[in-house]
Amino acid sequence: MSTKIHANTLHLGPNLQITFQRTLRIPDDGETYPLPPGLGDFPIRRVDDYIDRVPADWREHGGVFIPMYQREAMWLCFDHRKDWRPTALKIAVGKVCAITGDPWSEILRDDPQDYVVTPDQPWLDGISVGDGHIRQFVAMPLGMGYTVEGQITGDETHGGIQLKAFEPKAGLFDKPASSHVRFGAPESVYDVCFQAQPTCGAMGLAAGGRICQSIYPDPHSLEIWDPKNTSRSFVHIVNSDLWREITGEAAPPTPVTAREYERAGLPWFELYDEHRGTLKGSAALRRVKSVKEKDLEKSTHPLQQDGSVAVPVVVKLGTKGASSVDIRDGDW
Repeated sequence: MSTKIHANTLHLGPNLQITFQRTLRIPDDGETYPLPPGLGDFPIRRVDDYIDRVPADWREHGGVFIPMYQREAMWLCFDHRKDWRPTALKIAVGKVCAITGDPWSEILRDDPQDYVVTPDQPWLDGISVGDGHIRQFVAMPLGMGYTVEGQITGDETHGGIQLKAFEPKAGLFDKPASSHVRFGAPESVYDVCFQAQPTCGAMGLAAGGRICQSIYPDPHSLEIWDPKNTSRSFVHIVNSDLWREITGEAAPPTPVTAREYERAGLPWFELYDEHRGTLKGSAALRRVKSVKEKDLEKSTHPLQQDGSVAVPVVVKLGTKGASSVDIRDGDW
C-alpha cells in the first residue's frame, strides 16, 4: 500500500486518513477531563522534500515531520472518506506502543491487543492507561527523560510517532455495512539525559493529564488482517526553531490555554460509546510519570500551569451520518 500526504492529511493506504490535531493541554491536577477540542491541524511535510536540510537519521527513516512547541498537546484524528473497509493501525511513540507499552513490532498482536481498528476508533489523545482513560500526548525535547520512550526504555533515541496500517484480507468485506457512520472531529470555533545528545530540536511525546477515552477491542479478529498489505510512516516531531530552519516557515502560534478556553465558555466533548467496551490498558504505561511529576523531580517550583479548570459545557457526541504525493518509507 502507498503512503501519501495531501494538504495536512496523512493517507495510509487507500482507506485511512490521519490528521494531527492541535489542542489544549489539559491540567494535570489529578482530575479526569472530557475530550478537549481540535484547534486545527498541525502542518505536515515530507522528509524527502527537504532531504538536504533534515538531520541525517531522518534520511534513513523517510516519512514526514510536524512542528510542536515544548509542552504542547496533540491528538490523532482517524477518518475513512473514500472507503468503508476497516483498517488496523499500530501507533507507537518513540517506538513504544501507545496501547501496550511494548517495544515496536512490525506485526499485529492480540494478547494483549496492540493496535486500534478504524472505524470505529475515531481518535487517540494519548497513551492507554486502561479503564476508559488515557494520558494526554504532550511534546517534550529528547534527552531530558520526560518522554514515554525515555521512561519505558531508559533511552531517547527515536522520538516522534510511528504508524503502521494493515488492510483486511481480500474478499472479507465485499459489501458496505449500511449501519456504518463516520465521526467528525470535536472541533470548537476559537480564533485565537538518557543518552548522547540527540538532534537539537527533536521532540518526543510524554504523558500529560487524564482524559476519558476508550480504546476499543478489535470487533473482527486478528486473522482478518493481511500482514502483506500494509503501509507505514515515521512522523518526526520538531520544535519551532528546527521547523523554521528546515522549511523556512514559521510554526503555527501556540494554541489557547485551558484557562483561556474556560474563560470563553466553549464546550468540551464526550463520546457515547459505552457499548463498544475498552481494552484493559497497560500496566507499563500506567507507571509512566507525567510531565508534571517529572518536573517535581527536577525542581521545587512548578514549571507549568496545572490549576484545575471548570468544564461548564460537555457536548455528547454520537454517531452521525486535490493530488497527493507519495511518501518514502525507510529503515527504522
